[in-house]
Amino acid sequence: MKIKVGFGFDVHKLKEGKDFWLGGIKLEHTKGAVGHSDADVLIHAICDALLGAANMRDIGFHFPPTDNQYKGIDSKLLLRKVMSIIATRGFSVGNIDATVALQEPKLSPYMDQIRKTLAETMEIEEEDISIKATTTERLGFEGREEGVSAYVVVLLQK
Repeated sequence: MKIKVGFGFDVHKLKEGKDFWLGGIKLEHTKGAVGHSDADVLIHAICDALLGAANMRDIGFHFPPTDNQYKGIDSKLLLRKVMSIIATRGFSVGNIDATVALQEPKLSPYMDQIRKTLAETMEIEEEDISIKATTTERLGFEGREEGVSAYVVVLLQK
């Protein structure tokens, strides 16, 4: 069996009055992420980690922000497409480990729903997805609630 590891990172600015999508679900919050698509920072980082592990470039290459067909798109659709892309090279997901950095809202009440949504979208087991959250102790752009970031490591197997 061949094993590949990939790392993904994404960041989005937060803005009052925008919808906040994270891990394929809409969170209740006064601010939301700004981006060309639905700005789901967690899914975007997962996509980059998957594509990186498969040596297939990055999310911007496959879904350029200059292409209007992706304007406002549900990032779950992009994740499904990425799963299809890596499958063409014979890869499947071993596991995913992710950390989301943001001050507010607290993610604990959403974790089960996020894992369930991601597992259904990717057609993998929930037990193969670990999602953690951290604040930055009010330091940096996340701590000032100006943005949100996500860090993801994936293991692919062939």
